[in-house]
Amino acid sequence: MELRQLRYFVTLAEELHFGRAAAREHIVQSALSQQVQRLERELGVRLLDRSTHHVDLTPAGAAFLIEARQILDHVNRAALAARNAVASSPTLRAGIIDASYDSMPQILREVQRSHPDFTIHQVEAGTPEQYRQLADGRLDIGIGRASQAPPEVASELIRLDPLGVLIPDDHRFAAQDGVPVAALADELLLLGEDGQTPELNQFVIELCRSAGFAPTIYEGTVESTRAAADLVLQHRCVHCIPSSSRTSNRPGTIWRPLTEPVTHYPWSLLWREGNPSPHLAAVLQDARGLAQRLGWLHPAGPTSPADAPAVIGQGEETV
Repeated sequence: MELRQLRYFVTLAEELHFGRAAAREHIVQSALSQQVQRLERELGVRLLDRSTHHVDLTPAGAAFLIEARQILDHVNRAALAARNAVASSPTLRAGIIDASYDSMPQILREVQRSHPDFTIHQVEAGTPEQYRQLADGRLDIGIGRASQAPPEVASELIRLDPLGVLIPDDHRFAAQDGVPVAALADELLLLGEDGQTPELNQFVIELCRSAGFAPTIYEGTVESTRAAADLVLQHRCVHCIPSSSRTSNRPGTIWRPLTEPVTHYPWSLLWREGNPSPHLAAVLQDARGLAQRLGWLHPAGPTSPADAPAVIGQGEETV
């Protein structure tokens, strides 16, 4: 038994006319008739007496009408209660890239601790899709590389994330404290999923070119962090990822930071320009506190000069 069948039956019982009832429900008359007949078959009783020009309730139909109306009333009250509950608590729609990048999940846990009344909806989307959803109001906050953001998306640098490579623990780099960027010229590089973090991939390619070589990119695609770690374990490639990626937790692999130069990937919080939401201001405040406590903006080694100053400037002007 479906709620729409109950609703169709109640409407028909009120109209006692298939044409008028179908018009009220915005469906064709034949569909209304089929649904009521299906309801009768499920109940095993006849609810209506039908003739060419007349529709009447049977005694069973009259008894069923009372209960059906009560059921529909309860459903409407339940829906109203749910909407009122959402309306009464602040709702935050936050973009996350995927579970393997932990900056935004850490921020959202901090927000939930300091604002337990917030209802947080996490939307998994690549950074380009987050830009679109921020611009049209479907997201309140996102995360990504601010230098790639469209003009209508404001930003604030929140983390300078050391960049490195994930390798098998018996790889030639494993005994080193760091891997010079130029040493990647002899390796097959696995980048992130291009639909998720194309700006991170471009950052890595630009870094390699600045070191005097064009990287050799692994041509296959991976759909999960586990699949990426499997390729690394098979010695088919090395995976260029920030330190915050949980891919580096896979047994049998080890992460080594890039050196010469030491490189950090700039993560920025993103939001729609001019968004007046006080909830957004609370999130930014919590994120800044977390970044200060964890030293996200003061890692060892130089930052990437192409990104950090410009991103910080955008954030200061907006907030």
